[in-house]
Amino acid sequence: MNVLVVDVGGTHVKILATGQKQSREFASGPTLTAKQMVAGVKKLAGDWKYDAVSIGYPGPVVRNRPLAEPYNRNRVYVSRQSRQ
Repeated sequence: MNVLVVDVGGTHVKILATGQKQSREFASGPTLTAKQMVAGVKKLAGDWKYDAVSIGYPGPVVRNRPLAEPYNRNRVYVSRQSRQ
C-alpha cells in the first residue's frame, strides 16, 4: 500500500508518498483555506500513485473531526470543514 503523507504546517504544507525520494511543499499560513490546501496537495501529488492519505493536523481531533481552530490557520477552517 502506498500512502500519501500530508503535513499541515504553519508556513508550508509538505507532502511525501511511499516510494518517493523527495518531498514537495507549498506555502501555507493563516489565510490558507481547507479547499486551497486540498487543491495544492492534488496539484503537487498529481503524478504520484497512492492508496491512502495520512494528514498531520496542527490541532486537536476528536471523532475524526478537528475540535478547535489551529492557532496558525484561517479562523474559519474548522467551521467550513464541518459543513462539507
